Amino acid sequence: MKISDKLTVEVMWKATVTCDVRYDGEFFYAVITTGIFCRPSCKSKTPQLKNIRFFKYTREAMREGFRPCKRCRPDLYVKHYDPSQEIVEDVKTILENRYYETIQLKRLAQDVGLSPFYLNRLFKEKTGFTPRQYLEKVRISKAVLLLKTTDLSSTEICFQIGYGNLSSFYKAFKNMTGCSPGQYRVN
Repeated sequence: MKISDKLTVEVMWKATVTCDVRYDGEFFYAVITTGIFCRPSCKSKTPQLKNIRFFKYTREAMREGFRPCKRCRPDLYVKHYDPSQEIVEDVKTILENRYYETIQLKRLAQDVGLSPFYLNRLFKEKTGFTPRQYLEKVRISKAVLLLKTTDLSSTEICFQIGYGNLSSFYKAFKNMTGCSPGQYRVN
């Protein structure tokens, strides 16, 4: 079977075996023995060539009775699917919605089903920040908003955004804005 002049069975098989992300969206492969179809980059166990069917479009695979892989999500209409990005987005949402709480990495990792070490590493790899740094960024953004829009004191804002003590708040605020909360409000 040939999907195009460039996509021969040999090329598609090699892309499947090597989980080559460059072929995502170019073709999909279905495994007859499992009834599942995947993207070429899927990290699932490599099937035997005799058990594979290649398709140009997901709708062809579904029409033949194959269901999409839950790992690589070929049914999503994105060129490349990165399941770890969903985890990062979930963590961001948790931090943005619960910034005023005491949030510990261990508990956060449990909430998204990862080890604390892996979550910290993955989050930093995808965002450039650790979850703790991201939380601090969210808190200081909230503090800036409150300083601009309310008459709350710095102490009230400190506790309202989740800091346990004033010195931690002042230090984080100054590191991010270059000035103290009082100076920020005046400017």
